[in-house]
Amino acid sequence: MRFRRRRRRMARRLAAARGKGKGSFKPDWTVKTSDEITRMREAGRIVAEVHRMLADAIRPGMSTLELDDLSADFIAAAGGSSAFLGYQGFPGHTCISVNEELVHGIPAADRILREGDIVSIDVGVVHNGFIGDRAWTYPVGEIGEKARHLLQATEDSLYAAIQAARVGGTGNDIARAIVTHVHAEHLQVVREYTSHGVGRQLHEPPQLLHFLRPNSEEANCPFPPGLTVALEPMVQIGTWRTRLLRDEWTVISQDRSLSAHFEHTVAITDAGPQILTCL
Repeated sequence: MRFRRRRRRMARRLAAARGKGKGSFKPDWTVKTSDEITRMREAGRIVAEVHRMLADAIRPGMSTLELDDLSADFIAAAGGSSAFLGYQGFPGHTCISVNEELVHGIPAADRILREGDIVSIDVGVVHNGFIGDRAWTYPVGEIGEKARHLLQATEDSLYAAIQAARVGGTGNDIARAIVTHVHAEHLQVVREYTSHGVGRQLHEPPQLLHFLRPNSEEANCPFPPGLTVALEPMVQIGTWRTRLLRDEWTVISQDRSLSAHFEHTVAITDAGPQILTCL
């Protein structure tokens, strides 16, 4: 009986996801066609190639501005443009955040990477009218055990979130996947920054918070096929709380513990989740 109830509940969720549910919540989400998803994959391929280049380039003694310059040159040569440069006034082509810096770090000539650091690099590319968005946290040389654990747990939580990004699934399913995995590793999920829709715009609905909202219509609304999202769990060793630095961009952990950030752009399809920012 319990199994049959589960099947009926899933059938109702799938019907709602395809617009057949009576009285279902109808969010303002932009669903992409297969052709548009293909174009997003092209933008995502450039993003993935930038990350592959950066992974090989990162070394102690480099400045974050050098990494930003390498990214800018690569993106331009590939026929794309930065999705971040000038966005709400942001001055870099990429966001580069070191150690306790969580997101939105501004590349700088005097921000020098040192052995044992971790560096999060967020790359967004506009190509042919669509955006690919991916972030990754990299080791700089040899890093400590706590840092390795943080990076592995955060990356694993991203793939747990991707597995939950299915037709008929919900924002709460993604939040549950992230929180369950991260808390099992005795780490903290940042609550103040979120995953989100992405496509022609860098930030589109839905906003996907990384904590459960059982009474939220949006968080319980089933995903339709063709929805494209940037899934990006952000995890810290200490508190989940953050604060903004005086540059009004760089976000750090409130207790200055290490922070990690992993992200992929994902298409939710009838065939399952498709990662658009990989090679």
